[in-house]
Amino acid sequence: MPQETQTAALCFITVALPILVTLVCLNQKAFERYYSFGSSAHRGMGDDFLSLVKSIVPPLSSKKHKGQDGRIGIIGGCQEYTGAPYFAAISALKVGADLSHVFCTRDAATVIKSYSPELIVHPVLDSPNAVEEIEKWLPRLHGLVVGPGLGREDSLLKTAKEVIEKSKARDIPIVIDADGLWLVSQQPSVIQGYQKGILTPNFMEFTRLYEALHHEPMDSSDHQRSAMQLSVAMGNLTVVLKGEQDVITDGNKVISCSVEGSGRRCGGQGDLLSGSMGVLAHWAYTSSTGMVKSVNPAMVAAFGACSLTRQCNSQAFHRHGRSTTTSDMIQEIGSAFKKLFES
Repeated sequence: MPQETQTAALCFITVALPILVTLVCLNQKAFERYYSFGSSAHRGMGDDFLSLVKSIVPPLSSKKHKGQDGRIGIIGGCQEYTGAPYFAAISALKVGADLSHVFCTRDAATVIKSYSPELIVHPVLDSPNAVEEIEKWLPRLHGLVVGPGLGREDSLLKTAKEVIEKSKARDIPIVIDADGLWLVSQQPSVIQGYQKGILTPNFMEFTRLYEALHHEPMDSSDHQRSAMQLSVAMGNLTVVLKGEQDVITDGNKVISCSVEGSGRRCGGQGDLLSGSMGVLAHWAYTSSTGMVKSVNPAMVAAFGACSLTRQCNSQAFHRHGRSTTTSDMIQEIGSAFKKLFES
């Protein structure tokens, strides 16, 4: 080997190689911080978040007045889709909200009203002055769920977008699901950077969002990394990637919710999730407990809603097996909530 080559190799070994090794180690530590959860670490983090969820649940008291524990609005419901907004709204009530409003189209209103007298139904979503009609209710709402049964008509999506903007101006927590996520994939700026926003995509919705933001195919081999990347691209919004394990991240932390559910995947479970998350987000952001101050409240709400939905699924499946429906799951909310958060 020529003398010059030996000298260059020696320089690389003594100067450049240690720097490269240091950088690799730093990157590995960062990777481990976010992605490499052993089973014990995962359980520990899950237990921590479970304790946080328990800490935000407001105590029941005869001294409270109606509405104090939550007034939740659902933006969605059209002629084709009336079940989804009902599932979200009734789930919010059964989790503990005092009032649940559904802002739907005129032809969906009577149908949704017939499902339950418990809901306050506003047939305004397709009216010419829909935004003004909904905006006057926003000062009374503590949380908003956008998307269940919304559909993809341009006029309805335009109304939903404007309502989201009005709600952001009032600092209201906003959960976006279903066709609301279609809106976000077309116009990410509608919720981008809003820290009280929570996105709840399934895998297909997540893929659409990811590729809309990154303009390249998603690496489906690492869901945690992809979820974090989407969260960061959306301005550190909390993202809940639903799946065999629900991946929850705000771009800074990531946690999986693996409460045992079942193999039954009937339609409507995501509506139960989004409706309950709307209530828990309100509780998390208004909690006076010091435990939540060091953690993103949206992450706490998301973990609570994911755990509850899975527990409802498990209990309903235990009773009904293959015939389990979301209506069966909703009947389990009270006992599942008590088991998870009040035991």
